[in-house]
Amino acid sequence: MYKEDNSSRLKVKYKQEVVPAMLKQYNYSNIMQVPKVEKVVINVGLGEAIQNPKSIEAVEKDISAICGQKPVTTRAKKSVASFRLRTGMPIGMMTTLRGKRMYDFLDKFINVSLARIRDFRGVPRKSFDRGGNYSLGLKEQIMFPEIEYDKVDRVRGMEITIVTTARTDEEARCLLELMGMPFERG
Repeated sequence: MYKEDNSSRLKVKYKQEVVPAMLKQYNYSNIMQVPKVEKVVINVGLGEAIQNPKSIEAVEKDISAICGQKPVTTRAKKSVASFRLRTGMPIGMMTTLRGKRMYDFLDKFINVSLARIRDFRGVPRKSFDRGGNYSLGLKEQIMFPEIEYDKVDRVRGMEITIVTTARTDEEARCLLELMGMPFERG
């Protein structure tokens, strides 16, 4: 019996198209030198959770639907009196995607969700951190097809960080462009 290959479309594209193109472009001596996506971190800050504890449940439901994985609650490390914030209070949700879930999320994000943004002209080119990682802030979670607009209590934003093994921002940008990320022109 052979094992059924259940790789995602984006992983297959990475292996068949991206790796050969980057080997040729950067003259790597070994296939292991080609950068790859290591993980995707999704973070939602919830300043409103101080007054409205039910918002945490709503965000948890949304992130679980988007990612297919339950998020972790992030808690305050320090007390801030002016914000009425105490140490240990929940102030956000985050999840880290790796492997098949990561590739499935990136495929859906690049090909479906970004196209649903109004007046979309591409993602910013300057959001790299000089270490080959890309961070992107979104203003609303309703761009994902899993979120039902009628059941959303409040439109919230989120940050998505794509962590790569690239050594430079140029290599990371090339990797993401070859994978289909629509960057701004210019």
